[in-house]
Amino acid sequence: MTFSFDAFVTTALFDRTGRAAFALGDGTIRFEGGEVAAAHDGAVLAACLAPAGDAILTGGDDGRVMMSTASGATEIARVAGRWIDAVAASSESKLIGFSAGRDLHVRDMTDPTFTRTFAHEKSVADIAFDPKGRRLAVATYGGVWFWYARIVDQKPAIYKWAGSHVGVCWSPDGKFLMSAMQENQLHGWRVADEKNLRMGGYPAKVKSMAFMSKGALMATSGANGAVCWPFAGATGPMGKQAAEIGYDDAALSTRIAAAPDETWLATGLDDGRVWAANVTGERIVTLKAEKGAAISALAMSPDAKRVAWGDEDGNAGVAVIE
Repeated sequence: MTFSFDAFVTTALFDRTGRAAFALGDGTIRFEGGEVAAAHDGAVLAACLAPAGDAILTGGDDGRVMMSTASGATEIARVAGRWIDAVAASSESKLIGFSAGRDLHVRDMTDPTFTRTFAHEKSVADIAFDPKGRRLAVATYGGVWFWYARIVDQKPAIYKWAGSHVGVCWSPDGKFLMSAMQENQLHGWRVADEKNLRMGGYPAKVKSMAFMSKGALMATSGANGAVCWPFAGATGPMGKQAAEIGYDDAALSTRIAAAPDETWLATGLDDGRVWAANVTGERIVTLKAEKGAAISALAMSPDAKRVAWGDEDGNAGVAVIE
């Protein structure tokens, strides 16, 4: 199943029913059944699943946060004159978070009166809820800031590391926090004692991270294949080597997707190809052999049987892993 949207594909997602959706640079959300939700007056900058898993939460360059289903889009929040660069949601706490400039905003989907705003010294690049949905990690210049989502007056914990942090990802057990850097490297911390994890050697920027195999592995883009770091045990990847699956010296991986409880991962390349692999046997399955624009969005269904992809030219598709 393929589509041509004529707009940059920002994000690909699967909802809790396994239906694929695509957030686009023209401000729309396109569902695989053909439905269209006109969400933003401008580009979709960030997207994630809503807390209940039945809608798509998006932020746009129109300063709005929207909730979209196949039936249409509803405004959740608006910050005039600001871009909404990052969005996150927790199925556990029913909270959502979004960034606007240097501010992190938090809302409760079960309580319209609840609102929190946390300020930072520099612009917010990315945000992520911990597995329980109680704490937020914020990627910014110079490190990662941690906030308790419901507390009004608090001082954040700041894990410092020089450079610009542009992406964050919690391990499923909440013990590790990983950050993608503007440079070609990852950095991370063991949350309990702030122990640093230095993970370099990438030939390109890491634009995508995903935990899989029930948290035992974390896969990333940014190399000539999918880089898989071991996270089993109390020390995670400390002192351990990463494995690279699907090495191809003719291309670099731009996006990674995985199902948290499964052993399959999908990889999108800068030459437009997409493949999947089972890390237990490293069997490679080609999902898109045709070359084209770089893959800009990738998602795997919760049962690890389907993959949705999109590229910089607006082409997209849904493939079955066989």
